[in-house]
Amino acid sequence: MRLTFRFTKEGVLRLPLFYNHLIQGMIYDNLDQSLANDLHDKGFSYEKRSFKLFTFSRILGRYRLIDDKIEIISPFRLVVSSPVEEILRSLAENLVRKSEINFGSDSAFLEAVNVHFAPEISEDIVIRMLSPVTTYSTLTAGDGKKKTYYYNPYEKEFSELIRRNLVKKYVAIYEKEPQSKEFEIIPIGVKLKDEKIIKYKGFIIKAWMGKFRIRGNPELIKLAYDTGLGSKNSQGFGCFDLVD
Repeated sequence: MRLTFRFTKEGVLRLPLFYNHLIQGMIYDNLDQSLANDLHDKGFSYEKRSFKLFTFSRILGRYRLIDDKIEIISPFRLVVSSPVEEILRSLAENLVRKSEINFGSDSAFLEAVNVHFAPEISEDIVIRMLSPVTTYSTLTAGDGKKKTYYYNPYEKEFSELIRRNLVKKYVAIYEKEPQSKEFEIIPIGVKLKDEKIIKYKGFIIKAWMGKFRIRGNPELIKLAYDTGLGSKNSQGFGCFDLVD
């Protein structure tokens, strides 16, 4: 399930160029307090991993870049998606009660909320990223230091790590293994320009926009639609829409 929030504002919404943490903060700030605390501190567990099980798009609309700022022209939209309806219900109910919604030091008005239930999903679909997808491994360098390596869509590890991540999410939410663990993601004309280098709270994250083909168990694909593909979904990565 997912929601699309439509915002308006006199003038433009001014945000830092890398604004993921502001959107994430806005979401947590507008959840019921107990839910926000549980989600932030515990989430949904799989072994030593914890998943928040929500994702969100980039801000969708016209914009212009000025130095290290982005000016977003009204109206604009934000997609938030989760398989946990309580998260979306709490967010929507709290947002509609507010006269203004804060995005860091700027704010906007909520004009409308649209509810979207998952579309019919087959074993073979084409998607377009609404926020970039990322997957990575933590490696040990020769000097013993830890290093994060981000995979590109044409490396075989990209699809396999996303598949493993998705199976873990499935077990975390449903407390059972999926009937089939078949899943692969294949880039469709993804080019170097589709790579996005994003700063999040002082860390550099490499991620990818563009179009992809997904094949596999429709249950896993639907979960990917709701939770996001790959890692760092609750930080604004891996949200996608289907291409007709």
